[in-house]
Amino acid sequence: MSQLKIFSGRSSNYLGVKIAKSLGKELGHVKFKTFSDGEIWMKYSENIRGNDVFIVQSTNPPAENLLELLIMIDAAKRSSALRVNAVIPYFGYARQDRKDQPRVSITAKLIANLLQKAGADRIITMDLHAPQLQGFFDIPVDHLFGSAIFLKKFVDMKIRNLAVASPDVGGIKMARAYAKRLHSDLIVIDKRRPKPNLAEIMNVIGEVEGKNVLVVDDLIDTGGTFSNAVLEIERQGAKEIYGACTHPVLSGNAWQKICKLPLKKLFITDTVQLKHNSPKIEIMTVANIFAEAIKRTNKNQSITSLFEVV
Repeated sequence: MSQLKIFSGRSSNYLGVKIAKSLGKELGHVKFKTFSDGEIWMKYSENIRGNDVFIVQSTNPPAENLLELLIMIDAAKRSSALRVNAVIPYFGYARQDRKDQPRVSITAKLIANLLQKAGADRIITMDLHAPQLQGFFDIPVDHLFGSAIFLKKFVDMKIRNLAVASPDVGGIKMARAYAKRLHSDLIVIDKRRPKPNLAEIMNVIGEVEGKNVLVVDDLIDTGGTFSNAVLEIERQGAKEIYGACTHPVLSGNAWQKICKLPLKKLFITDTVQLKHNSPKIEIMTVANIFAEAIKRTNKNQSITSLFEVV
């Protein structure tokens, strides 16, 4: 077992500190500079030769976050690190996973190629928008689930007469896993998307009236899909409405949309740093589950229990 060292890029420094603390370690020291023309420079401030290096960095916009991660991986490889592990709490560009129209890029595959070419030996991530993205890599991918964090909370809350809702057909598998563990009914919202970042409610499948409803999703970006789902569920007679979302991307005016929704509480994680506060929102940290995955990876132990949907 080689010595474990944890570093983070600038977009996820807040989370890197928590993960290191959970492991009883200090976050490794890195120097960054952004030159006046926008170019990024970095240097590891300590020896990493022969070490098992873990780099924590979400790749949400701006694109510099992804570029910074690639530079850190390359620098670690060129510094003779024994193994370079990219810990990507939020894997950006995961929604561009197929060629759904002519003359477009399969950008998720491009990002996978870039990470491997830079020198990553392993990827540790959480709640990929499409789990099959693991097949885009020719290196090991450990796919953790936010449900492991959220379900403990909801079990303890003991919400009566609960139904779990998926805001679109693509999230049925996740919602079904929640419903099974919480012994609740399942609701599915069938939506049509006329164009990107615009969602339109079509039909609600399942009994809503008189229920307390939990809407679960992997991410909230513009907030359109999630907001439409919550408003339609309210219109159909739900009593209390809760939300759970792993990745709070919240681009554009999504924050304003969420704050206006008739939500009892929205639970999110800190895979992406939230720049706002609201009494409606409760942030749950993913630091402990990533720390455990890192510890077991370093010791070459199984992490199956961490990425199983509970």
